[in-house]
Amino acid sequence: MSVSRETKRRLDAYTDLLIKWNRTINLVAPSTINSIHHRHISDSAQLYTLATPTDGRWLDLGSGGGLPGVVIAIMAAGTNVEFELVESDTRKAAFLRTVARELSLPNLAITAKRIESLPTGDHQFVSARALAPLKALLPHVHRLMSRDGATWLLKGRNWKREVEEARRSWRFDIETYQSVTDAASAVIQLRNIEQND
Repeated sequence: MSVSRETKRRLDAYTDLLIKWNRTINLVAPSTINSIHHRHISDSAQLYTLATPTDGRWLDLGSGGGLPGVVIAIMAAGTNVEFELVESDTRKAAFLRTVARELSLPNLAITAKRIESLPTGDHQFVSARALAPLKALLPHVHRLMSRDGATWLLKGRNWKREVEEARRSWRFDIETYQSVTDAASAVIQLRNIEQND
């Protein structure tokens, strides 16, 4: 992953905070700490590489420890993209606020609410990682994304089955990309999401 010196500095500082806070709050699985750059940072960064946002509003759902939202916000620093990370766990939200402050990310806002309680939105980008099956995510995404927006989801090895199940209730245009960190996983981009009649 080739990034500027300032981006690398921020990503390293974020990684240090993630490891430090993970000792008291379960932000990532302890078994993945030794491969944190590959399993978490690079995995999240691929969304920025694929979406290449330059302006608009990006909503990250169930942000947890900030993956992928913080990583994308760091990589998009200097653009006109505004990020909102949604995390209902108040301890994790406190961690995310600390990250935004210590890494000087004015483009990053934290919302400590449940996704169901968010007002209807018009975000150009919506993302989530390891949050819920696709069929459970789509009602929220549909309500929160702008009509010309795109949803970017990091999905594991069962992504094809999730897409099949979701299509029973929803119509959408889909593009898939093989994950750079796991050949059996995928990044999926959804557009034009509508509920079946």
